[in-house]
Amino acid sequence: MDARLRASLEKNALSPTLKGRIKAFDSWYAKRIRLLRNARAADKVPIPITDVVALRVVCPFLGDLARAEESICSSFKVLEVERKGSERSFREFGYESIHLLIELPDDLRVDAHGFDSPVVEVQLRTILQEAWAEVEHELVYKAEFTPFDEPMKRKLAALNANLSLSDIIFQEILDYQRRLTSQLEQRRAAFYGKIENSMDRPLELETPHQGDTRVERREFGSDRSRVANKDDLLLAALSAHNREDYEGAARIYSEILAQNPERDIAAVTYKHRGMAYFSQSLYKEAIADFGSSLELAPDDHKAAYYRGVVKSVLQDFIGAIGDFNLALEIHPYHFFSFYRRAMAYWHLGDYTQALSDTESALRLEPGNAQAARLKELSLAKLKM
Repeated sequence: MDARLRASLEKNALSPTLKGRIKAFDSWYAKRIRLLRNARAADKVPIPITDVVALRVVCPFLGDLARAEESICSSFKVLEVERKGSERSFREFGYESIHLLIELPDDLRVDAHGFDSPVVEVQLRTILQEAWAEVEHELVYKAEFTPFDEPMKRKLAALNANLSLSDIIFQEILDYQRRLTSQLEQRRAAFYGKIENSMDRPLELETPHQGDTRVERREFGSDRSRVANKDDLLLAALSAHNREDYEGAARIYSEILAQNPERDIAAVTYKHRGMAYFSQSLYKEAIADFGSSLELAPDDHKAAYYRGVVKSVLQDFIGAIGDFNLALEIHPYHFFSFYRRAMAYWHLGDYTQALSDTESALRLEPGNAQAARLKELSLAKLKM
């Protein structure tokens, strides 16, 4: 059952921790006696035990819980959904979990002899909810009595509140990173469009260039409406960048740099301002900013690559080759540095080196149409 559950979750791009247990006989027996007593006292039929087999799905973030529930409901017959803790007011804290009662698929019922009903309980929690549940189970549920005084109860409530707040903050950070990633991808696409218009057309490479869209994780930001800190300013600049307000973006990047930010933030900001300058065809300013970024972050192959791109646009192909060499020293498997260096060699008439670099590029991305076209052009020149 756990394999089917995992497959269902993976369809929705979820990879949580899965735990499972079969209820121990002593625990089952104690619960059976308790249910019988409760039923006799209320003059009702005892309710069945439905958690003989239980699976637990432990997710990193609150937002994953809804996606996990959706995945399970679409893959299995869910008989009941119980949201533990949902009845509490905003002043109360305690155990929280989503419990789903799932009907066992027909082919698995052969292993369910002796069950009150052929069902499995699936519990959905975050990592922090799981931590609290484990501790609470030991301190409260399993204890014969809980002689906690009021100060101790307040401490437990405060601890649970901190865990709940941490879950909320982790989710907010994740949502923020996803918005930032979206902004970065839009900005990068526009930047590579500028490169295509400036560099690829002379070679009649008609296939649209895909661009290097891998996200750099050290970049930060937020809305222009709030400019209280560097993070807010940087995302405001990225938003302006994506609206093609390159002048406004460069101005905000300059505001950040005027605040003397930390070294890594300054390096990223110089690089982004260089991209904004490039988009305005302010090539000398772009080269200066990419150089400043490299001084602060010498291991950043993209700053070297970007500077090489600008030099290529200015037809300083020898200087561009030097920057592409530097980018490849830092990152020996960077396809775009091989490809752009091949173009620079092609423009200098060194078709042998251009061919060598296109072959290196194609070993990294065998299906790339631009590199294949440049290889054809180089071979054609060498055959002349």
